[in-house]
Amino acid sequence: MAPIYSDKVLEHFKNPRNVGELENPDGVGVEGNPVCGDLMEIQIKVENNIITDVKFKTFGCGSAIATSSMVTEMAKGKTLEEALEITRENVADELDGLPPQKMHCSNLAADALHKAIQNYIEKQEATDTKE
Repeated sequence: MAPIYSDKVLEHFKNPRNVGELENPDGVGVEGNPVCGDLMEIQIKVENNIITDVKFKTFGCGSAIATSSMVTEMAKGKTLEEALEITRENVADELDGLPPQKMHCSNLAADALHKAIQNYIEKQEATDTKE
């Protein structure tokens, strides 16, 4: 039997927000699941500790696309600290739930976001040590 998706999941799948690539992103995070084959890349732009823009590219199922879209919506305008607090469960809750067999997809979106933020922080630290 096919999973039942919420209207929000279907909306973000059919009309995903923030798809694409940023020119010269400040941070990039990639997360994949070898079992299902889903792969997500999230790119962020940061100004004054705030995520001013975020884009994603996802190869995967409808849930993977919907969770990527939702996590970008949740992160935009947040401080890095606030965005790091976005959890796997938050993403699923914002989408009014995911079928149990699709929960791993929301895990990827939050993890990819966290990796993008960590990538940005590491770049900042590398720049700071050079000065």
